[in-house]
Amino acid sequence: MDTFALYNPVELMDSFDPEAPQQAYHDLGTCPFTRPEGNKVLAKRADIVEFNRHPGVRANDGVHLQLGAKEPLIPLMIDGEEQRTYRRLLDPLFSPKAVARLEPKVRQLTDQLIDGFIEEGQTELFSSFCQALPTTVFVELLGLPQADLPLFLRFKDAVVRPEGETREEQLAFSEREGQVMRDYLNRVFDAREAGGDPGEDLIGGFLTAEVDGRTLTRSEIINIVYLLVIAGLDTVAASLSCMLGWLARNPEQRAELVADPSLMPSAVEELLRFESPVMYGSRYVSEDFAVGEWQFTAGEWVDVMWASANVDPEAFEDPLTVDLRRKRNAQIVFATGPHRCLGSNLARMELATALDQFHRRIPEYSITEGQQPQYYNVGVRLAAYLPVSFTPGEKSA
Repeated sequence: MDTFALYNPVELMDSFDPEAPQQAYHDLGTCPFTRPEGNKVLAKRADIVEFNRHPGVRANDGVHLQLGAKEPLIPLMIDGEEQRTYRRLLDPLFSPKAVARLEPKVRQLTDQLIDGFIEEGQTELFSSFCQALPTTVFVELLGLPQADLPLFLRFKDAVVRPEGETREEQLAFSEREGQVMRDYLNRVFDAREAGGDPGEDLIGGFLTAEVDGRTLTRSEIINIVYLLVIAGLDTVAASLSCMLGWLARNPEQRAELVADPSLMPSAVEELLRFESPVMYGSRYVSEDFAVGEWQFTAGEWVDVMWASANVDPEAFEDPLTVDLRRKRNAQIVFATGPHRCLGSNLARMELATALDQFHRRIPEYSITEGQQPQYYNVGVRLAAYLPVSFTPGEKSA
């Protein structure tokens, strides 16, 4: 059985539409579903939440490591007390107060990027804005050179969406690119240690941090930063592209948001729920147990469909309708349980700030006539090609 087959289970549904997959995610939750290769697929929100709380659920089996990793990535692939220890170290670095300090930088960078295309009246928004914004912010947060951005982008694409005709070729490709990143990070740490200055950025913080009274090892720091590069460069870019793609096709709701910026926090939550860029994940079962009508056996893998949970009619009223004023929105796009997303506060701040500033500069935009966005629904959902048109404007002062 190919445990980590690179296809989205929702593609097996007759109702699947790559540009608008929400109906298929909804349908996936109407009955118990199992992949042809044997993996159970959890789609109901209540089942997923209960499943992820069980102590017999693990991030991985310690053998099959994803994302080109050769060692468990921290804290994503660590479980139990060891995982909780790392979270106590990392969570304060991404608290709401900590990420709020970055808001002016995100707003400034948003303006700079918009200046690059506002006079033209059209742009391919994923490359010119959605990808450029979070990657630049996160590389600066880590204290790495902006000139090395092409290396980081190639790395995250290679491990999230690896090339290859077979699963073996894909694994080999992602592992090769993963080794390139590990070699790069080793050179960064060598230079910091040789210069005697760890720096005042995230990497500097890891070099001086202590866990249970000891400093982190080189291997631990690499496995933390390796994961942060993937998360910081891919998921926010994907989320932003999905949100702007939806708003470009729904002018009435966009006008409502532009007219009332106070809606931004609830709008971000609702668009995250509806688009669910991080669509699903895999979990390993280490002991026999039951959840609802499901029976789980030690040694099996389970797919947890965050995107299906977010359109579950038992959890959300009228889930296939986007309501930017939705009051009760318990979406789980950032996952549930011990492995809930470390960077959720940073993601929310970046998305809200970028959308707010974008709409201040470009309040009206639409998909360019005669062109079609291109959506990917494997790994992380994104609008990889997002052509939009708008009334040309002026650069910022």
